[in-house]
Amino acid sequence: MYLHGTSKINDQGHLEIGGVDATKLVAEYGTPLYVFDEALVRGRCREFVEAFKASGLKFQVAYASKAFCVMAMCRIVDEEGMSLDVVSDGELYTALQAGFPADRIHFHGNNKTISELEMAIDAKIGCFVVDNFIELQMLNAIAGEKRQKVKILLRITPGVEAHTHEYISTGQTDSKFGFDMGNGSAFRAVQEASQLSNVELLGVHSHIGSQIFEVEGFRMAAEKVAGFAVQVRKEIGVTFKVINLGGGFGIRYVSEDSPLPVAVYVKAITDAIKDNFGSNDFPMPEIWVEPGRSIVGDAGTTLYTVGTTKDIPGVRKYVAVDGGMTDNPRPALYEAVYEAMLANRATEQQTEVVSIAGKCCESGDMLIWDLNLPKVSSGDVLAVSCTGAYNYAMASNYNRIRRPGVVFVKDGQSDLVVKRETFDNIVGNDIIPARMKQMSETV
Repeated sequence: MYLHGTSKINDQGHLEIGGVDATKLVAEYGTPLYVFDEALVRGRCREFVEAFKASGLKFQVAYASKAFCVMAMCRIVDEEGMSLDVVSDGELYTALQAGFPADRIHFHGNNKTISELEMAIDAKIGCFVVDNFIELQMLNAIAGEKRQKVKILLRITPGVEAHTHEYISTGQTDSKFGFDMGNGSAFRAVQEASQLSNVELLGVHSHIGSQIFEVEGFRMAAEKVAGFAVQVRKEIGVTFKVINLGGGFGIRYVSEDSPLPVAVYVKAITDAIKDNFGSNDFPMPEIWVEPGRSIVGDAGTTLYTVGTTKDIPGVRKYVAVDGGMTDNPRPALYEAVYEAMLANRATEQQTEVVSIAGKCCESGDMLIWDLNLPKVSSGDVLAVSCTGAYNYAMASNYNRIRRPGVVFVKDGQSDLVVKRETFDNIVGNDIIPARMKQMSETV
């Protein structure tokens, strides 16, 4: 398993993250357990900010909280001077409860409800990323009722498709997101937004996909968006102050992945903006991006305890852990692949090939196929790397399994930032109707 950030193998032959022995984390907090390398998270935030500073352009780096949203993470984003993207009232509430400055919050989503729009307007967030004509009219009406003028970006689809899993590609024409440039809806949206009295159109937003390992897609998107901006300015006199090119920067999950350094992605984006806008005598816009996975993905490790095994001679050996698709649904959803190791026996020779199964009552609950490990025993601690993005965020209570806790580790210290769910949490929202109670009493 590749060791990311501060991870290393200590003198006891154990995996250590942030200066804390993984076996000690298991003893204190139990398993499954999400462990985040805080130094790596903060370092990645700083890489983005410093790379944009070097460009000389005005910018905002907004962490896409859909990747991993808890109050402690929102605090880190604030402390590192970044903005924050949210896509629901729950993420917005989390950010506000964490004390995140509302004027640095951007609200995304293709189906924002009236109550979500009202909540965000009342909080005086910094910007709405408007996804469709219905939302545009709703937002203008609600803002008018509240006697406010809200800032917006229009999400447009530039027709650039990143080379990535089809379910997480969003920049192509056939997408549930945004106003399409190709059929003219993006232009009509700019016309309509510019005539509304309760919204201030800052510019446009585009996002071409996720887990991207090259820069050509970003260059193409910048070129298309710049061409659109020039057309809009020429034909209806609207000048975009902000161009948001989204996120999608890839990380290394397995050895086949080859992400670029943050600075390379950023330079490609800023150079493309300078080239395309500068050559068109267009005022240089402020550049926004939205990294999510690339901030937290490889900073997360999930620790499990090995339970049972099933050896089918000549076929496969299954090793079951005390988690699975409830804490990491990505293999089932995307056929995502991961690396792993025995955290308590990290230096021992790998002698067998096993497949890691989860404990859910579902044949598809498989975390890793064909993994090389030392001979596995019940009670071993399995560490799965790069689980920081979309694992906690997408976790469920399938089979009424309790969601794991989350700890941040840094400089030899561990801090619990999300408590492991209890049985009371599982049934806390359940209600037995009075009529059922009466029926049971009469039986």
